[in-house]
Parts: sequence; structure tokens; C-alpha cells
Amino acid sequence: MTYQKRMALLIMLDSLIVLSAIYVSYLTLHPTLKIFTLETLLVSSITLLLSHHIFASVYRLYSKAWEYASVGELMVIVKAVSLSIAMTAIVQQFAFQDIYFRALMLTWMMHVLLIGGSRFSWRVYRDRIIKPEIEPERALIIGAGAAGTMLARQLLNNPDAGMKPVAFIDDDRSKYRLQIHGVPVVGNSEAIKETVEKLEIQKIIIAIPSLNKIEMQRIFEKCVGLKAKTVIMPMIEDVMLGKVSVNQFRDVQVEDLLGRDPVVLNTESISKKLTGKTIMITGAGGSIGSEICRQVYKFKPKKMILLGHGENSIYTIDMELRNLMKNDIEIVPVIADVQDRDRIFEVMETHSPDVVYHAAAHKHVPLMEYNPREAVKNNVLGTKNVAEAADTFSVKTFVLVSTDKAVNPTNVMGSTKRIAEMVIQELDKHSATKFVAVRFGNVLGSRGSVIPLFKKQIQAGGPVTVTHPEMTRYFMTIPEASRLVMQAGALAGGGEIFVLDMGEPVKIVDLAKNLIQLSGYTIEEIGIKYSGIRPGEKMFEELLGANEVHPEAIYPKIFIGKTANLYVDEVKELIINLDMNDADLSKTVLDIANNRVKVKEAVLVAN
Repeated sequence: MTYQKRMALLIMLDSLIVLSAIYVSYLTLHPTLKIFTLETLLVSSITLLLSHHIFASVYRLYSKAWEYASVGELMVIVKAVSLSIAMTAIVQQFAFQDIYFRALMLTWMMHVLLIGGSRFSWRVYRDRIIKPEIEPERALIIGAGAAGTMLARQLLNNPDAGMKPVAFIDDDRSKYRLQIHGVPVVGNSEAIKETVEKLEIQKIIIAIPSLNKIEMQRIFEKCVGLKAKTVIMPMIEDVMLGKVSVNQFRDVQVEDLLGRDPVVLNTESISKKLTGKTIMITGAGGSIGSEICRQVYKFKPKKMILLGHGENSIYTIDMELRNLMKNDIEIVPVIADVQDRDRIFEVMETHSPDVVYHAAAHKHVPLMEYNPREAVKNNVLGTKNVAEAADTFSVKTFVLVSTDKAVNPTNVMGSTKRIAEMVIQELDKHSATKFVAVRFGNVLGSRGSVIPLFKKQIQAGGPVTVTHPEMTRYFMTIPEASRLVMQAGALAGGGEIFVLDMGEPVKIVDLAKNLIQLSGYTIEEIGIKYSGIRPGEKMFEELLGANEVHPEAIYPKIFIGKTANLYVDEVKELIINLDMNDADLSKTVLDIANNRVKVKEAVLVAN
């Protein structure tokens, strides 16, 4: 029905109600009270009719969606009707020097009942008659173990969940053809596609908490391309602790498909280093720095110094931590540039931190190729300033956040990070402070990660740009990277380069394909375009050079560098000669980082 037809119908209906109300009042009261003449009846009827339409227009009674009417709409009706009755009373007073109160009160009651009833009947009609019953989604549960059983029972007992389990999938052959809470186990994971099509499944729920990343990848690949949406059941521990409901599902994330399980770190040893201590985090507003702040906060330090150059990012993490305020922790936001040596020494002297996590750095590979001087100033000179300030003011532990690109670097960014490692390793030889570095691969979700770029390209309809079909990278999550940094600080003996066993490297093109499919598209719909390797990029990354590998892990899945060459004089000369042209500067940092200097000038450090 068009708006004009709807309004015309309501005006006609209201006119009929208004006239009916006043005439019913006349017929009810006049035989006994003789209060109306034909003239008063006519004048009162016309006045009430006109005033009703005026106030109905003022209160927009003709433009409301009455099928969704509530108490608010009822109050609007009462106001419009009351004002129209009041207007009629005023006209009666002026025209006849009398107000017919009984007749007007009866008219008011009938007016409200009939107008309100006509409007609210629309909602009753929508709710009780034409509103279709919502059919629950047909769900396939993968995993007929304890978690899957709990999930099926919850969904069956809670119709409001909007899902109905119709079948289980489980690789345990002993469960085939059994029924759990009346829901059959129809086959193993090879039967997913057939089951979804045959039973018209609308949602696939993965309910196997113990599922490792490789198995998750295998099952997800079998769900890709099917009409049903794939989600994951929350962890049983979170359900038991009341953090989430059993039916609060989440979408499969790219982190679930990394192909390896996160490393569980020793929180007890970390706690000894952090609890009740003063901790400084440089680059505290960045992706890694801010997550280190969140992780450190959980260990209840005495004071946290959040140091960064960008005021907005420091403000954001500062407010986030202050809003928690579960612990008696002093939080000090500091705006400072690590290149400003005097400022860094001033901050270090003022707060005397026990531990420094140095996450401030330029990390974007192609950008640093175009800006080598800025890379050296921030990554080398900045690290030198913070590290020497830590040495001067007796910081116990200094942890440098490094990168896998520091191994046999082919780019300026990786070279400057390797030189930054040299700076702290040289300092460690004669300092009471324990200086260590932590290397890890690409961090999913960080500002420099490919994930945000891929997501934007997918949202724009594609294609997703990948540099080369064979390019691989190591990946880890931001929380895992941050915990590794803290674990390194706890394990620090001095001079080490810690490396996480990151499993097998992942092809960038496979990551792109997974992200496309997780976004609900096919690879054909979005497309993948190969753009070619950018300046300074390598086809694959390494975490330790051949001359650095220590055969045994110092901690489960954490390795340590064995030896390293330190070109102390060359680094000093590099800092002095920062005004050389970009080409010479780039060549110099690459030569130092890749040991392409005179061997007799190198200092060999054995850890």
C-alpha cells in the first residue's frame, strides 16, 4: 500500500470514529439529560472532526508504522484526542455559553478506545496472524565428543538459539549410525559435502576444542564452497567459567588456519620479572608495543611507562589500560622520539625502569628502501639511544623486538634491525644490563601485515594482489609475538637472540585464498593478481642464519642464536656519516648486516 493510500484510509477511518463517538454520546445521554440540540450537535461534530485532523497531523498519527506500535504511540493518541476535545469545549463555550462535560468525557473515552484500538489492531495482526514462524537454521555439528554433545543438547533445549542440529560428523568409526540426543552421526569428514547437500544444512559448527591447526585447515577446506556457513564453537573452559554461552559461535579466522599451534609460555618465570616492577615499553602505541602493554598489565607491575612518538596511539593504549583499573598500577604516558637522545636519557633517569621492551621501529620494507636515512636514524640510532640509556641507569633487562628480515637481509629495513642487534650485543659485553633480541616472522593483524590490505581488496571486489606465487613467510599472532618478547626477557642471560620455532612457512597466495574464502567469496569471484617482487623483498625468510643456529631449544619451541659477528667500528662510522647519499647509505647498511666488511675488524661474540 502506498503512503498516499495509507493516509487516505486513516483519515477516512478517523473521520468515521470521530463522528461515531460524538453521535453515540448524543444517543446515550440525550434521552435522559436533553443536553443537545441539532445545532449544538452539528457544531460540536464539525469542530471535533476538524480539530482531530489538525492535531493528528501535528502529532503525525498518519505517518507512524502502527504495526510496531507501543506505549509511546498510545500516549501520542491520548494527547491528540485530549486536545481535540479541549478545542471542542472551547468552541461550545463561545457558541453556546455552555460546555457539555458529560458528553465530551464520554466522547473522549470512546475516541481514545476506537482510535487506539484501530491502530493497535495492526500490531496484533502482524504479531499473531501474518507473522510467519521463524524456521530454525539446520545445523551440522562436526565432532560428536563431549563438546559436540553439550552443544546439541543446548540447541535442542533452547529454541531461541535459532538453530536445530540435524546431524553429526565424526571421524570415530565406532560412533557411525549412533544417535546422540536423537541426532544421528552420519559419517566422517569425507561426508561433509554430501551431508550438507542432502540434508539442506545451513550452518556447519566445528565443535572439537582439541583440533590442531593442520586438522582445522583440512576440515575447513572441505567446507569451502558449500552453501552452509562454517563457524566454531567457543572453548569448553570459557563455557564452564561462564565467559560465553555454548551457542556463542565465532567465524573461522585466518589465525585458525596457520597450520601450527601457538607456543604456551612460562608465565611463572615472566611474573618474577614483571610483578611489582617498573616496566618501560617503547613504541607502546604500535601493534606489537600496545599488545606488550596489555600482556604486561596482566602481571601487575608497579609502574608502566608507555613511550611513543604518536600522541593519538599513546592516548589510545593509555585510556584502554586506565579503563581496566583492576590493578593498582601507575600508568605514565610519555611522548618522546627515540632519536632524541637527551629526552630518552631524561625519561630513563626519571622513572628508572627495571625492564625495557624496545618495540619502537620503522618496519615497512618498501618504504624504508625509499627512505634509508630514516631507517638508520630510527632503527639503529634510536635503539642505540634507548639501549645506552638503559645501560647508564642500570636497567636489569633490555629486550629488543627484532625481525626475521634481519637474517641475511636483502633490504634496508632488515639490515638496520640486524645492526640494531649488533648495537645491543656489543653493549651486553660490558654492561650490567642483560641485553637480548627477539626475532619472529610476520604478525597477523599488525599495521604492516598483508591481512588488512587483503581485506580492503576483497571488500572492494578484488583482485587480491600477491607478489609471487611461490613467496613464503612465517606468521604468528600479535598476542603470541608479545608473549614471546616477555618470555625472552625472562630467559635472558645476556647477548642472546631468541627465535620462536614458527613451524612451516606459509605461502602468501595460500593465505590470500583462505582469506577470500573466509570472507564468503570464491577465488574466482575475487581473483588473485601477481604484482611482482618489490624492492628489497625476498622469496622466503629465515629466522637464524647458518652460522647462528644452536642445535637445541633453550625452552620448548624457543631457540637461541649461537654466534654473531659485530662490526662495532663500522656501525659507529655509519652513524657519523648519516649525511651520505641514499644509494651509498643503503649499500653500507647492507654490507655491514651481511658481513661484507673486513673480517679482521669484526668482533666475534659467543653466547
